[in-house]
Amino acid sequence: MPAKSVDAVITQSQHPFASITSLVPDWAVSSRLTAFCTTRIGGVSLPPYDSLNLGLHVADDHEHVRENRRRLESSFALPSTPAWLNQTHSANVVRVQDDADQGEPMNADGAWTTRQGCVLAVLTADCLPVVLCDEKAEQVAVVHAGWRGLAAGILENAVATFPADVHVHAWLGPAIGPDAFQVGADVRVEFMDRFSGHEAAFLPDEVAGKYKANLYALARTELLNARSVTVSGGEYCTFSQSNWFHSHRRDGVRSGRMATVAWINTAS
Repeated sequence: MPAKSVDAVITQSQHPFASITSLVPDWAVSSRLTAFCTTRIGGVSLPPYDSLNLGLHVADDHEHVRENRRRLESSFALPSTPAWLNQTHSANVVRVQDDADQGEPMNADGAWTTRQGCVLAVLTADCLPVVLCDEKAEQVAVVHAGWRGLAAGILENAVATFPADVHVHAWLGPAIGPDAFQVGADVRVEFMDRFSGHEAAFLPDEVAGKYKANLYALARTELLNARSVTVSGGEYCTFSQSNWFHSHRRDGVRSGRMATVAWINTAS
């Protein structure tokens, strides 16, 4: 299935940086929650990181990245500086609940909070960003789910942070699509050892011993095995839709990063 066109669903931010664009979830969650994923458009980074690269850990000019982050905060009226993470493809999900947690990046690939105005964020460039929230927006989690984190159970860990009596919604942001994500047989075995239902997410590749993996399908299986979860999103391909997205698989170490950001707004 071809990736969904981005043009029809893109949301343009307002003054002062109107060129910054984002994708937002279409889900039945309270409007108290704000969540979106940036594209690569609207920043100051030069090629090949052009133009809205938000990752300080790549070889982009740090002053450009800091300006891009400043534009992110200003353009989308973030209520606080995002609690950036030091992402290591782990299954670690941490709680962010006070100002101290928003200082030095914590070693984790997911974060959750019940605190209003606390901005959570993960960086991706092919890996799958996931936002989790209950219907009343009393708790939110944001997860960086690459295949290693998925295989280690990061989505199960994130879902487990929610109270048992609430219904959880999950939005799958833009990631590498199933036609572009070639993996080895060892990756397939690792997921099959976790859940036999993961088999449907792997199709034989033209190259012997390789498979095309569907990150979106793997995430849905992980979520539904963890709990009854309403899942939306999962319609884009960061690799093939180069005008909109950064892609590490396509551009290698000189790839920028998008940010998936979420917070609970202050109750009126």
